[in-house]
Amino acid sequence: MTSVDLHFFPVSVVNQADPPAVSDADTLPTLTPDERQRYARHIALESVGLEGQRRLKAARVLIVGAGGLGSPAALYLAAAGVGTIGLVDNDVVDVSNLQRQLLHGTRDVGRSKLESARDRLHDVNPCVQVQLHATWLTSVNALDIIRAYDIVVDGTDNFATRYLINDACVLLGRPNVHGSVFQFDGQASVFATADGPCYRCLFPVPPPAGTVPNCAVGGVLGVLPGLIGTIQALETIKLIIGIGETLAGRLLILDALTMHTRTVHLDRDPECPACGTRTITQLIDYDAFCGTASLSTAVAETVHQITPVALAARIARHDDFDLIDVREPHEAAMERIDGARLIPLSTLTAALASLDPSRDIVVHCRSGGRSMAAARQLQTAGFTRVSSLAGGMLRWNEDVHRG
Repeated sequence: MTSVDLHFFPVSVVNQADPPAVSDADTLPTLTPDERQRYARHIALESVGLEGQRRLKAARVLIVGAGGLGSPAALYLAAAGVGTIGLVDNDVVDVSNLQRQLLHGTRDVGRSKLESARDRLHDVNPCVQVQLHATWLTSVNALDIIRAYDIVVDGTDNFATRYLINDACVLLGRPNVHGSVFQFDGQASVFATADGPCYRCLFPVPPPAGTVPNCAVGGVLGVLPGLIGTIQALETIKLIIGIGETLAGRLLILDALTMHTRTVHLDRDPECPACGTRTITQLIDYDAFCGTASLSTAVAETVHQITPVALAARIARHDDFDLIDVREPHEAAMERIDGARLIPLSTLTAALASLDPSRDIVVHCRSGGRSMAAARQLQTAGFTRVSSLAGGMLRWNEDVHRG
């Protein structure tokens, strides 16, 4: 893996002690008559009872991502009576989300995911407090946001944020309830408990950038995030109440096509820089660590971007340039820009010899991320006349087709 300079972000006081106690039994919040009726099936369970339900009411759970995994996790935690649910997201609802992100409906398309999620959760359970963090989780804000909660549910879909959540949870002593999905496969575990391993124990380094596509590229069966997100909610409830055996120290792997599951035992790595040697004492630049620095602002400034309107004008004038689509074939089959040559990002290296570095090249993808990475790769290979379509096909459809 190519070495990168890791920029550390200063923190004030990092608490590496156990997570804040939910509350002693004699100081737990009481349940109203309406809440006793609402949670009657919980209270009837000997291992939950009134005290367990009061612990749920006292708990504060942060869910990072109001998408495929965050939707079922949030819905079930709200229904279960978790007193405070925090949501971190900075996206809007897209029609392509609705196949799996059940917090949102058709009428919410174009709306903030946080606002949509808040209204849905309050409809499920008006007794729950929903705190919104309209931002992306970063090395600058992660510690301040996470320290206000008891448990973190990781509903993200990229390696940089997973490592960020892991390191912040280890530093703050917060359990990290992990889930991930891709196509027909899902995984779940509980990391960063007092004695268990963390995410870095399982994956010491991220895979090379571009080798593992996200769900937007590789696809995902819509029901799969529902299965894994529900498991995350279950693990969170077990942690809060203190019942059963959690997935701490184990990785649950699910093949949805065969419904085969297996559990892999995980040990804490004594050499893990996060939870072992604890040499990680501050949060780092996780885009750089995961090799996705080409998406950061600093790198983006080195790649020329062309607007959809400007590209449409060049096409209308019949300008002589090469237009390259770096999406996957199934994406191009649904919609495409006439004249574009399909070269998926994963095959770009092999296709370099077929490209002419003396010509103008415009690359595009769905939203602009992969095309920025492709443009950067072309620049590194000596192509100097490269532009990336700003906002990708999403902005092209908005500015050109609908504009």
